[in-house]
Amino acid sequence: MKTKNTEGYCAIGVYKGKTEHNIGTLWRSAFVLGAAYIFTVGKKYKKQSSDVVKTWSRIPLFHYKTFEDLTNNIPHDCRLVGVEITDDAQFLDEFDHPKRAIYLLGAEDDGLPKEVLEKCHYVIKIPGNSSLNVAVTGSIVLHDRVTKVPTVLPPHHNK
Repeated sequence: MKTKNTEGYCAIGVYKGKTEHNIGTLWRSAFVLGAAYIFTVGKKYKKQSSDVVKTWSRIPLFHYKTFEDLTNNIPHDCRLVGVEITDDAQFLDEFDHPKRAIYLLGAEDDGLPKEVLEKCHYVIKIPGNSSLNVAVTGSIVLHDRVTKVPTVLPPHHNK
């Protein structure tokens, strides 16, 4: 799919991620599926030897010490989208992705706490009877975005 990034951008990150491997896998998916950057909140990432495409050299990773640090640095007119299994979350297949979005995933064990969910502009969920691995969930969300908003892929995907 050849596209230009004329309709916005997205980023994706993990709140207090459990394992570094998940961040590394999400980073690679974010690069492949056109995210502008990835981030962590509350837990730093250490480089993975499994990153054979050197994703770190293609899209940036930012670290925010706290959730407040993240919200203070969200780009202008960008929407925070929490990804969490809650009763009032909207199913991903019914969700209209904002042009400028930051997707926030919780760790598999704890998810996103209530005080974080309350600050999200939207909360979405993937159907199923249990939570998925955070990297898998993030990849599904980014894939859904690309299929619904096909102009989000950055120029490096045009080559």
